[in-house]
Amino acid sequence: MEADSPHVPKRSLTETLFVTFLRLVAVSCLWFGLQYWAMLVGYSFGGSARFDLLNLPWKVAASSLAVVFPVAALGLWLAVSWGPVIWVFAAGGQILMYGVWSNIYGSNSLVVPMHSAVVVVYLAFRVALWLEQRRKAQEIRVDLP
Repeated sequence: MEADSPHVPKRSLTETLFVTFLRLVAVSCLWFGLQYWAMLVGYSFGGSARFDLLNLPWKVAASSLAVVFPVAALGLWLAVSWGPVIWVFAAGGQILMYGVWSNIYGSNSLVVPMHSAVVVVYLAFRVALWLEQRRKAQEIRVDLP
């Protein structure tokens, strides 16, 4: 069986590094999701953070993030457009928990800088990809009179 297209365009170095970055973020999202699931089912914290033992704010936050982080991980791993969008919701939830409502959820000094660093690197990649695409479009362009 032959491939449909004999000439598959090769990814540039920037695109390859971007997909690698997205997959690293996906692995961390899956890890976060598994941590929330372990907490909710009583596997971590000696069972003291099971869903039935949590107060209402933690029930809402932990159960939401236990679902949203693995979904974001899937989208990021596949490098589809909705992956970063779902990640923004998950990261935004954690930033609100530990940055804004730290009196309810406690403090976690790594969450806000970590998510901020991911945003900065993501935006840098998007700008680099945009510039690369723009350069390629100018190279191919043929102005006929």
